[in-house]
Amino acid sequence: MKIYISADMEGISGVVSLAHVEPGSGEYERFRRLMTREVNAVVEAAFEFGASEVVVNDSHNKMDNILVEELHPRASLISGSPKPLSMMQGIDGSFDAVFFVGYHARAGSSEAIMDHTYTGSVLCAKINGRAMSEAGLNGRLAGYYGVPVVLVTGDQNAVRCAREELNDPVGVVVKEAVTRYSAKVCPFDVVKERIRQGVKEALEDVSRFRPTIEEGTVELEIAFKQSILADVALLIPGMKKKDARTVVYNAADYLEAYKVFRAALAMGSGIR
Repeated sequence: MKIYISADMEGISGVVSLAHVEPGSGEYERFRRLMTREVNAVVEAAFEFGASEVVVNDSHNKMDNILVEELHPRASLISGSPKPLSMMQGIDGSFDAVFFVGYHARAGSSEAIMDHTYTGSVLCAKINGRAMSEAGLNGRLAGYYGVPVVLVTGDQNAVRCAREELNDPVGVVVKEAVTRYSAKVCPFDVVKERIRQGVKEALEDVSRFRPTIEEGTVELEIAFKQSILADVALLIPGMKKKDARTVVYNAADYLEAYKVFRAALAMGSGIR
């Protein structure tokens, strides 16, 4: 059984502050080790409950946070950026299941640690009229390749978003968010056991999970915080303006929609 893991950082159990997740801050080095430790707990449980191969894609910020020298020795790591498929680099139809580790809620969620959708410049991203978190966006790319998302870890609203947007993955709440920058956290031994039980539940019968698939053409809608970002996104052929801050693109399939979404964000990344 081949498992794909996309690992973000905001949803890691002890993380509550921007200082924890921003390279260059005094706390970042400490928390990238905690991220590595939590990913290792997931990998260890995956092998315990039937995995034969595990691929981890580092999916936070510049995507080089996980310490390769401390990574579980049986896992392989996709590290660095840019990557053509970003948080889902390496996904294809050879995998049996996808895990989202350390994920967070979509932009605009309350009681959610550092809620956002890919970047702070996005107010809302919709697929065929439905608001999406990163779990929903990335899970549909897994679905494009016929692979189900079977496990999501993060705070309670990260799990809620994933369950609303995907086909009912197992959710592991590793911390209880109070506000955007505060949470009730547990000792890591407690978190590790929650993860182990969640992985066990997810892998006991992977065949019961269904991929989340967008059939046919796909409408992508992006609402930005600033109108200039919408203006820049209009440079993409086929992109249309809905209002001052919102653009819409009709894609032939979900892979095209995902790539256009990433391109629109990248094009506006240097604009303030």
